[in-house]
Amino acid sequence: MKVLGIDFSCALGALSNGQFPEKDCLLALISTLLGYAIVAACTTVKLPQILKILEHGSIRGLSILSFELELVGYMIALAYCLHGGLPFSAYGELAFLLIQALILVAIMYYYSQPVSIKRWMTALLYCGIAPTILAGRIDPVLFEALYASQHAIFLFAKIPQIWQNFSNKSTGELSFLTNCMNFGGSMVRVFTSIQEQVQKVCICTCRFQIGFGVLLGSVLGVATNAILLSQILIYQKPKSRAEKEKKTE
Repeated sequence: MKVLGIDFSCALGALSNGQFPEKDCLLALISTLLGYAIVAACTTVKLPQILKILEHGSIRGLSILSFELELVGYMIALAYCLHGGLPFSAYGELAFLLIQALILVAIMYYYSQPVSIKRWMTALLYCGIAPTILAGRIDPVLFEALYASQHAIFLFAKIPQIWQNFSNKSTGELSFLTNCMNFGGSMVRVFTSIQEQVQKVCICTCRFQIGFGVLLGSVLGVATNAILLSQILIYQKPKSRAEKEKKTE
């Protein structure tokens, strides 16, 4: 029995016989359900950050470079997974994250007027290269090298924001809700990636296993998002107390 591509036959078969589903069967089902849950949640994960910027009309404390690198990382990861044969539940959130990241960067450019020539050149370069990579029309060896590098891209995407928070002792307009959802999603994706690793899907030379790559990216995501969350909790507390005191006066 399959519903939306999710196979329930193993679990339902065991339950109909009055037995509890076997561990492998249950873990595979939970992994698939969590995978689709992440995809659903990621349709709005960056919405709180977008709304916060629009509400305050400011990108105070936000590192544009961090969000630009994230955009590049999402594009590479999505392209590789699309052409690698993984099930949609294992990477579907990347499509929604890419769209939201595009909107977010565009808004940040708008609120950082005047936009420098460097920013315009970066945007034009991205628009020129992204369609080719997403279509998979590049050398297979280069494709694998890009995918291998996207974990470093995501790692370095967080560093400018983390450093800026530390330097300013403030997280500015950084959204707690968005970062909380990112952290939770990375935690869940670690579990689903471990389950998906049984599928040894590779592109051409098979030097990189997609399942392991997704797992590595998820572990790095957990670490960096945990740092950002802790910074928000540490640096925003004094501000909230000051606001409370001001209101009581």
